[in-house]
Amino acid sequence: MTKEELLELSKKVCENTLMETLEIEFTEIGDDYLVAKMPVNSRVHQPDGVLHGGASVALAESVGSMASYVFLDTDKYFVRGIEISANHLKSIKEGWVFAKATFVHKGRTTQLFEIRITDEAANLISIVKLTTIALPKQEK
Repeated sequence: MTKEELLELSKKVCENTLMETLEIEFTEIGDDYLVAKMPVNSRVHQPDGVLHGGASVALAESVGSMASYVFLDTDKYFVRGIEISANHLKSIKEGWVFAKATFVHKGRTTQLFEIRITDEAANLISIVKLTTIALPKQEK
């Protein structure tokens, strides 16, 4: 598939999911990375008006899991996140955040990603480590 087709596929599989609820959009794909963006507004704020860490983690897991999904043979495997760790470094009240998931390890069974979440000025908001696993689908 072309990069454009993969981005369109990622949009389609996110219909009626948390990714659609949070308005996460996949914007760029490369040989070993995927980028998504999410608006920062009251829907993803914690009570004091800044981006909720849980929303950042949801963004990170979404982009990392989708990267596994588009880089693996999903006719034979399904992807699940098995561990996630996030460090939140800076707060943001409004605008957009961008998450870039880059492979650290691209194994047949497990995949490890570094996900950097930045704001529109490229300030580092959070850094996340995500491990996913590819499990074989059962034959029918």
